[in-house]
Amino acid sequence: MLHLLKGSLGTGILAMPRAFFNAGYVIGLIATFVIGLFCTYCMRILVQSEYELCKRRRVPSMSYPATAEAALEEGPMWLRPFSRASIHIINAFLMIYQMGTCCVYVVFIASNLHLALKTWIDLDLKVYMAIILLPLILVNYIRNLKFLAPFSTLANILMFTGFAIILYYIFREPLTFEGRASVGAIENFPLFFGTVLFALESIGVIMPLENEMKTPKSFMRPFGVLNIAMIIIIVLYAGMGFFGYVRYGSLIKGSITLSLPTQEKLGKAVQILLAIAIFFTHPIQCYVAIDIAWNEYISPVIDKYRFKLLWEYVVRTIVILLTFVLAVTIPELDLFISLFGAFCLSGLGLAFPAIIQICAFWKIVGPREKKIMLAKNICLVLIGALGLIVGTYTSLRDIVKKFS
Repeated sequence: MLHLLKGSLGTGILAMPRAFFNAGYVIGLIATFVIGLFCTYCMRILVQSEYELCKRRRVPSMSYPATAEAALEEGPMWLRPFSRASIHIINAFLMIYQMGTCCVYVVFIASNLHLALKTWIDLDLKVYMAIILLPLILVNYIRNLKFLAPFSTLANILMFTGFAIILYYIFREPLTFEGRASVGAIENFPLFFGTVLFALESIGVIMPLENEMKTPKSFMRPFGVLNIAMIIIIVLYAGMGFFGYVRYGSLIKGSITLSLPTQEKLGKAVQILLAIAIFFTHPIQCYVAIDIAWNEYISPVIDKYRFKLLWEYVVRTIVILLTFVLAVTIPELDLFISLFGAFCLSGLGLAFPAIIQICAFWKIVGPREKKIMLAKNICLVLIGALGLIVGTYTSLRDIVKKFS
């Protein structure tokens, strides 16, 4: 449960007040709980589908792409030809999402250091990005996750210390609703949707965590790991979004840390602390993208060549450079978060699990249950598709507007 909480507590929670600015505090509060319920339901049906397929194939566990392939192989006839392609589609979405998260991290670290150190060293934001590039490449050269464990522990301590200071700033003076919109502009709701999906969704860690548990059945019980963790996460995110927006109103930035008073030493301290915490979380997020690119696609091709280890380091460097170039090109934290949330997680977190459940249970449910399952899951696919198209369009529109 702690791993699941840690997997969800990152830059997303710090962007929630800005999301509430786009939706309004009433709509934001209601919609966060609704989206949270959708995310939890989709995680549950994905794991249930994995259970069913593992039982049939007599294997102990499956990854997300393997579950999709196995499900489509047994689904409706017209979906079966897509079974092999589903692996590459899901891998592509996972890679884009993880690399997008790394882009967000680069912008977050540089923006917070830029603001905190401005009074002493007044450098351009892009200069800060260039300064952290080499350390990011070097920390991502660590190939074994166990060597990152001490840094992850340090990042956790710094993260929770930073959250405590942020809560102090939110509640140190009486809150007022004056000038705070209860309902935001409808054209900004897709930005809210993308940000909340990015913040709440941890679909990439769900199956590996469940597979590694000593008693995997504890994961899916009504009061099991998944439900309890998601309730805590949804309440934390809704609380941070609601109170953060009420505190700062229209002055709220892409991350609440950027709205803290930098004339105070404590405000500077939290920005530096969280920048360091996210720096050490970066290689853990990037590990998934590198793992997919190297182990799934590149390593099998160059297996027969010499200097394989050198080529792995080249791939690691290229992945970091790609995220760096994108971050330098568009250094807008809130639009980045919304873009990758809408584009990747609408599919990974909502639409794909619904399709997988339809296929996995297609042969074994009765006519009545099949109709109910189809109705629910088609609705989820439509919500996911709408979120992907409208959310991606809105984020790209605002990025273009910002730089035109």
